[in-house]
Order: sequence, then structure tokens, then C-alpha cells
Amino acid sequence: MRNVLRTRLDSLLDEVLRMATLVEEAVGKAIRSLVDRDVALARAVIEGDDRIDDLEVEIEEHCLAILALERPVATDLRVVSTALKIVTDLERMGDYASNIAKVTLRLAGEEYIKPLVDIPRMAEVDRQMLRSAIQAFVRRDVDLAYALVRQDDEVDALYNQVFRDLLGYMIEDPSTALVNQATQLIMVARHLERIGDHITSFAEWVVFMVSGQRPNLH
Repeated sequence: MRNVLRTRLDSLLDEVLRMATLVEEAVGKAIRSLVDRDVALARAVIEGDDRIDDLEVEIEEHCLAILALERPVATDLRVVSTALKIVTDLERMGDYASNIAKVTLRLAGEEYIKPLVDIPRMAEVDRQMLRSAIQAFVRRDVDLAYALVRQDDEVDALYNQVFRDLLGYMIEDPSTALVNQATQLIMVARHLERIGDHITSFAEWVVFMVSGQRPNLH
């Protein structure tokens, strides 16, 4: 019976890793579509969000099956509980990536009011954070989970910089076209800031999985 549970838990881990990989790729592609004004890539990100949503449902069903059939206890129970929680965070991150891709479609054909520098940096930090969060999950590494807080602070600082810069452009030139584009880009930065928050929540659940205590890392 113990071997069956271990096999199920290993399969669950693989599914979570696959979902996290898809989310990380979606964020990267969404930002690339925005920077390169690549409408086809943006549409691919939006269409790919369905697969992320499907994986969330599959993982939840897998978790419930383990709980019902294997009745895990102690650490194994916390692994299943953590998986149930973090797939919700991953699904929301996928939604944000899709929303960023939709901004690419809205701004298609427009010249950007400024070069996109800080927004791609935010996305790269988010992707690094997500990769680290997955490593913390796989290795059950509490120290790595706590280290993600510092990276989230970097994302927050970049968001504030983007917001101030774009707000300055709107004040200088309150024309409808500029305000619309600046607002859309602020939305992108906000989505990336929220992705960082969800990754921090992910890290909190990793700490819970290992220690049984969930800290507030925000």
C-alpha cells in the first residue's frame, strides 16, 4: 500500500511540474508577444490557457483520489494539500499571462510611447521566482522558499517604477491614445506584480508542506 501511495504522489508531482512549466512558458511568451508585437504568439498564449485550466482540474481530481483511496497522513497529507493549493495559484498566473497577451492584441499596430525595459525585467524575475518555487517544492527546501520574498520585493519595486513612469507620460500628454496605451501597459505591470504575489503564496504553501506551519510572506 505504501508503494502505491508513493507512486501516486510521484505522479502528482510530475503533473504539478508540468503545469508550472506551462505557466512559466506562457508568461515568457506573453511578454515576448508584447515586446515584439507578435499577434500570432499572443493568440497562441490565449489558446494555450485552456490546457493550463484542464491541468488544474486533472490535478485536483488526482489529489481527491489520493485522499479518498490512500488516506495519506502526516507529511504525505500535507503534500497533497499543498498541491491542491498551489495549482490554484498556477491557474491564476496562467490567466494573467493570457491577459497580457490580450493587451498585445489591443495595442497591435501602435508604436509604444517608450521602450519596454522594466516590464520585461519584471517578467524575467517572475519566471526566475517560479522556477525557484518549483525547486523548493520538489526539494522541500524551506530556505529557498523564504528567499523568494526578496525577489518579490524586486518585482514590486519595478511595478512602482513602471507606474510612476507611465503616469508621468499621461500627465505630460493627456491625449486619449496615449492615456489608453499607458493604461494598458500599467495593467500588464499589474498582472506581473500579481504573478509575483501568487508565487509568494506558492512559497508559503511549500513551507507549510515541510513544517506544518504557513507563514505570511507577503
